[in-house]
Amino acid sequence: MASLILKRSSPSALKSIVDGLRIGASSRAYASVATGSDIVAAAPGVSLQKARSWDEGVSSNFATTPLKDIFKDKKVVIFGLPGAHTGVCSQQHVPSYKNNIDKFKAKGIDSVICVAVNDPYVMNAWAEKLQAKDLIEFYGDFDGSFHKSLDLGKDLSAALLGPRSERWSAYVEDGKIKTINVEEAPSDMKVSGADVILRQI
Repeated sequence: MASLILKRSSPSALKSIVDGLRIGASSRAYASVATGSDIVAAAPGVSLQKARSWDEGVSSNFATTPLKDIFKDKKVVIFGLPGAHTGVCSQQHVPSYKNNIDKFKAKGIDSVICVAVNDPYVMNAWAEKLQAKDLIEFYGDFDGSFHKSLDLGKDLSAALLGPRSERWSAYVEDGKIKTINVEEAPSDMKVSGADVILRQI
């Protein structure tokens, strides 16, 4: 069917199809935060929601986690991605960190964190499906406020995802960003995988 559509499409239509497959490609490969930025100060008042079941959410009165509790006095590797249960995120991005967790610990990293514009219940189910919940901390940015504050938000309506995030990674020490990597397109994974940031720590 796909080949039939391509054969019948005009050159301009073909370009639109290819552009759509790149899911929000952009020439911008940076954020408003940079090396040296304070990630907590860049997102004042923002909290994240640790992955959990619905019952755990109810029992905690739907508690959230302030950024200072995640980053203060800690060495953290954090990576953000467009969404749970999506292709590159499930097949490449999370596994790259899961399979290298011992290398991060050997470098003194206190926690490896995955964050996406999803609710914490979806993040929990996804983490369990990937068998990564005991290795990586998963957080939901349910309304996208964390990513918006860092200028890492992305409109992925073309892929029926709505407001999401860039694909990115950062090494953060006591809240200060030591290095940050942002992909040119959320469908890429060239600079945000575990192998790259391990070399940067």
